[in-house]
Amino acid sequence: MEQVVIGIPCDIKLIGAHPYHAAGDKYIDAARGGAGGSVLLIPALGDASLAPELLDMFDGILLTGSLSNVEPRHYGGDPSRPGTLHDPERDRTTLPLVRHVLAAGIPLLGICRGLQEINVALGGELYQHVHEAPGMNDHREPASTELETLYGPSHTVRFCPEGALQRWTGCGSAIVNSLHHQGIKRLADGLKAEATAEDGLVEAFSVTDSPAFAFAVQWHPEWHYADNPVSMAILRAFGDACRERQARRAASARFVGE
Repeated sequence: MEQVVIGIPCDIKLIGAHPYHAAGDKYIDAARGGAGGSVLLIPALGDASLAPELLDMFDGILLTGSLSNVEPRHYGGDPSRPGTLHDPERDRTTLPLVRHVLAAGIPLLGICRGLQEINVALGGELYQHVHEAPGMNDHREPASTELETLYGPSHTVRFCPEGALQRWTGCGSAIVNSLHHQGIKRLADGLKAEATAEDGLVEAFSVTDSPAFAFAVQWHPEWHYADNPVSMAILRAFGDACRERQARRAASARFVGE
């Protein structure tokens, strides 16, 4: 069997004065080495009409983290503070793409911004500054330029009883990294919490009525994934779902050809 094809939507990054379509190497590496797929990057063209044409190419979609924030107008939030980094072309690409992917039954994994995108695409709301909300902890990254410190263990998340993470790992909790100041304020209808932080913030969820794997986490399992059993469990579950889709597509093609 050929490797599954995993699509990763790009950010728009300014390099000098020019915009580039880009995706972080660590996500590509995790999709290849952790999920076991080959990767195709999806440009952030901001054109939802392209989604149906693209979907037949992929066995799974991975939504990555990013320095940019989902524009609050997409979930009825207050205007962002001056200086907030946004990526409107990514928003216009990924938010409709989420809905197309779920409707088509294509496995979907969201990481950090990707989790927030899925929640917003399905009608949920975000905190723009989690640490300023009453009773919430500070989930931002530490003040350091060292990557090992930035992505180091930060806090505990508790897996929901009999949920996906508990099934995949055999554990009830994990210590995860934390590099976000936005987070889920209201979980969209049709989403089920799979893990929460000590302050109650939803750190992982699944899409309850999805015909295929549809899961997201707020932390970064792609970082040193091979050394982390929880990260590997998430990526393997995603990869297995992609392979199941590939097998179904191959069986369907054979049936049509007979």
